[in-house]
Order: sequence, then structure tokens, then C-alpha cells
Amino acid sequence: MDCIDLPDTISGGGRRMDMETARTFLEAATAGSFVAAAERLHVTQSTVSTRIRQLEDQLGCQLFVRNKNGAMLTAAGVRFQRHAIAMLRLWEQARQEAALPIGHRALLRIGSEAGLWNRMLNRWIPWMRRNAEDIALRCEVGLADDLLQRLRDGTLDLAVLYSPRAVPGLAVRLLLEEDLVLVRVRPAPNAGGDHYVLIDWSDEFQRSIRLRNPELLSTPLSIGVGTLGLDYVRQCGGTGHFPRSLVQPMLDQGVGEVVPEAHPFSLPIYAVHPAESDASVLEAAFEGLRAILGSDEATGNSHQGAVVQ
Repeated sequence: MDCIDLPDTISGGGRRMDMETARTFLEAATAGSFVAAAERLHVTQSTVSTRIRQLEDQLGCQLFVRNKNGAMLTAAGVRFQRHAIAMLRLWEQARQEAALPIGHRALLRIGSEAGLWNRMLNRWIPWMRRNAEDIALRCEVGLADDLLQRLRDGTLDLAVLYSPRAVPGLAVRLLLEEDLVLVRVRPAPNAGGDHYVLIDWSDEFQRSIRLRNPELLSTPLSIGVGTLGLDYVRQCGGTGHFPRSLVQPMLDQGVGEVVPEAHPFSLPIYAVHPAESDASVLEAAFEGLRAILGSDEATGNSHQGAVVQ
């Protein structure tokens, strides 16, 4: 089992703490509930309770106040939280660097949602291999919450996401803000009707739809991946909100039309990374992102408000 020695000033006895205990503590702190933490970690609630109790015994202090509404960090828990984050990241960094491929100075572990890999980051990988050959890459696909969890645990260095939630110890940078346009394609014969296709772009987009156009939530078709939703609309017809850069080639071919809206939607894309990261490695990653975004603008696939700096 992965363990670290807790210094006497933290543990009161130089005992050993395994990484799963640290992960459990951080998940419970973020979720505010042992039940929710157990669901995210795929363990039982009693396992979470046992791990937290053992950790409190090791530290000699109470980390959580439990009540009917969940679990809230005590002052001691808040102080220990930053140490737990740092310990997990240190362990993961040491483990990864020990297996670094020969001829590389660093490993960059990047994750994103499937739609962003298909639309943008698939071009970032070859840029990095051409221009930052001494940085090894590990590319992952996942859901936003899972990727944020891995950033906090130290098993991921950078994530590109549509709608990240705030997590202690993580820095968030706005990469760009795209225009979302309402596109309509004439339905094909026997295709099932001219209905709205709800794309789950982000939590922010869902909230905006609920406030501005709640009737759209009753659509019979909701799709979680934007490129898949666009394929459906192109083949079968219907309407949906899509980034202009994604639909422009289709519109240029005379397929579909943009429906004007009084209050257009936007789709911000963020980069998230640990606040304390290797600046030289991250800068190479951001330089690559600047390059591919600039390439989009040069080819006419423009984005509103690209702000990678």
C-alpha cells in the first residue's frame, strides 16, 4: 500500500498514512458528506468513516463535525487539508518521474472531455511532439468531476474543461469563449420530426437554457457529446446550439442555417491546473494552445474573445 511518513509535528508520532486515507479525507472535505464521498470513491460509507476515524486518531484531533446535513471541516481539518493535497501531489510526482522515458525532462499528464479532444486538443498533441519533444505526454479522456479529482490527487497536471467547479488548490484560466449559434437543418424524410436537440455542453449552458428557454428542456433527445449531436442534426434534421467554429464548414456547404437569437449563448473553455505546478512545462502546453487557437483564426474558424495569455 502507498504510504508516507507523517512528520511528528503533524502526526504526533511519526506514523504512516496511506494515500487512500488522504484521498478519502479530501473527497469528504470537498463533498461535505461521507455518503457522497463514498459514492465518488466507490466504497461503503462505513469504509469512509473508518478511514477518517483512523486519521483523526493518528493526528490526535477532530477533522470533521458531523451532523444531519453532512460533514464540515473543523479548524484543524482546514489546516490539514493543504498538507493532504501537497502530500498526494508529491507522491504522484515522485512515482511518475521515476518512470520518466529516457531523453525527456518532464511528463505532462493532460485530460479533457471527449468533445474537446475531438474539436481542439487532437491538434495540440502533434504540436507538442514537434515543438516540445523533451516533454512526454499522457493524454486522458474523462468527465469534468473525475478530471478535477485527479488534478487534486496529483495524478493529472492539466485539464481543459467547459465548466469546472471551484476546488481548493487548483488554478483556473479562461482559454477562450466561443459563440454558440442556433442551427437548423431541414428534417430528412421519415427522420422523426423537426425537434430541438439538447447538447449537454456544460452546467453553465444548462442553467442558461433553464432560465431563458425552459421549454427546450422538454425535448425528446438530449446528447452529451457535441460532435455526436451535430452528426445527428446533419443526418436527420432539427435544431441545436453549436459552436460557430464547429458548424461553419457545414454552413459553407449550404447545409443548414443559423437562426438569429436576441440573446446568443456563449461557451467558455477553461484550463485547470494545480496552483503549484512546474511553470516551464505548463508554459509549453499553453504555447501549444495559443498556436492552435491562432491557427483556427487564420483559417476562418474564429472564436470570440480568445484570451490565452
